[in-house]
Amino acid sequence: MRVNETTAISTPAILLVPYEHHHVHTYNTWMQDPAIQQATASEPLTIEEEYAMQKKWRIDHDKLTFIACLPYDSKGVREATNTVCGGVHDVNERMIGDVNMFLSVDEDDDGLVVGELELMIAPTGRRRQGFGRGTVVAFIRYISEHAEAILDEFTDGEKGEKGMGQDEKVKRKLQLRVKIGETNVQSIGLFESLGFAKTVEKANYFGEYELRLPGCLGEDDKAIQKVEGESGREDYRECYRNIQFTPEIPKRI
Repeated sequence: MRVNETTAISTPAILLVPYEHHHVHTYNTWMQDPAIQQATASEPLTIEEEYAMQKKWRIDHDKLTFIACLPYDSKGVREATNTVCGGVHDVNERMIGDVNMFLSVDEDDDGLVVGELELMIAPTGRRRQGFGRGTVVAFIRYISEHAEAILDEFTDGEKGEKGMGQDEKVKRKLQLRVKIGETNVQSIGLFESLGFAKTVEKANYFGEYELRLPGCLGEDDKAIQKVEGESGREDYRECYRNIQFTPEIPKRI
């Protein structure tokens, strides 16, 4: 999506930046890990395919993506920084994962858009340190505050795909869900602690649970308020993000 192309999110727990060209090499390296492929139900891509995918995700109307990076080292630096420099604050050594939202219209309600969240903390040495929770909390806060713009971009893109006119806006609501393998107890516990609830008691045919956050973003809902409250009004900052450089695609030897 284009809605976040110049926005970074800074909290004491995490720094989220848009997925850009200079992140691709590290991301592609992560995705060669069979364990990560299994956890994300992904197939490995070549580096050229990964660069093409990054460009596609930037303009797709139904995918919102941030790269998760280590937070600023001190509160003073974070509070004084209103601009995040691509290739400086989000260099490869500071990248630790990503978070995505895939949008689709609910099967039973054309007025409801479902945003399916996916979280990955890639380096094993960075797991179980609060980065996953910090990433999800900041991401949901961003989605909640920009729900209208996200839905507008999704609806406009959907109309374009179907060859429909842009004259009339469809008023829709946005609800969040996750699908998690039944053996991934830690991730299930993370999302349940944020107010997500299983939609069924038993895992589906693929061994997954679906969990949804009650209510819709933008409504006066206690579950949404709980997640937003965790980010703290003073500790969540949206910053302008610029790009310092765009490296060339590594050549194959």
